[in-house]
Amino acid sequence: MSVDVVWVYAVIHVGRAESRVSGLRGVAGEPVQVVASDDLAAVVGVVSLDEYGQDALRRNLEDLDWVSQKARAHDAVISAIARSGAVIPVRMATVYLDDGRVRDLLENRRREFAATLSRLSGRAEVGVKVYADPASLTMPDEGCVDHGTRSGTSYLMRRRRELASREEAYRAAAVEADRIHTTLMRHAVDGKRKPPPDRSLSGRNDVAVLNGTYLVDSDAVEFFRETVAALAMSTGRMSMETTGPWPPYSFAGEPVAE
Repeated sequence: MSVDVVWVYAVIHVGRAESRVSGLRGVAGEPVQVVASDDLAAVVGVVSLDEYGQDALRRNLEDLDWVSQKARAHDAVISAIARSGAVIPVRMATVYLDDGRVRDLLENRRREFAATLSRLSGRAEVGVKVYADPASLTMPDEGCVDHGTRSGTSYLMRRRRELASREEAYRAAAVEADRIHTTLMRHAVDGKRKPPPDRSLSGRNDVAVLNGTYLVDSDAVEFFRETVAALAMSTGRMSMETTGPWPPYSFAGEPVAE
């Protein structure tokens, strides 16, 4: 006889919970449902112990193809419900033996979950990247161009000037990025600076000197974007890119784990 366990995707407000998960399918193709406890609900799916129990997970998590497939399905559920309201993501492969254990989770962490959901409600996430073109940043002034002197001393002096100019340019770009981030924080509820994106993945030759994400009141998103556009006009040799608004996934805290 097959035994089932409960895979948990997220925590949400109980209001409209059923409609928010309607039609969604989870990591095993199972219909997504909710387990409610007072004003909170866990978004869950019932899956087979044979594949998703503790021992089976230990084996399966060593299979990168399996992990990749399940991670996409897990995130797809979270992203879908995040489009209709605040959500707290639960770490992938968090499994409970039954609904009662899930309710215990909601009850034991009720105050924490309620505070986070309240903070995220009615807010969106907007991403802002600031790029600096190395060639443009380090472009020498016309009066400093060496018109072909080939002596070793001249070469070393030119290289020293180039290195000093590059260092100064990147230092100035970092200062400008700090100014932009500080300004945007004045128009956001919260914000954080993330590591720069991998240049090999972005396909861009320029360097990201700011990779910021900001929590913004939904009714203030357009004004925030206008602020970004105004800042873009004052950045000189740098360019800016805005993404979103997205569900405020980055501000939900660390994913819930068992």
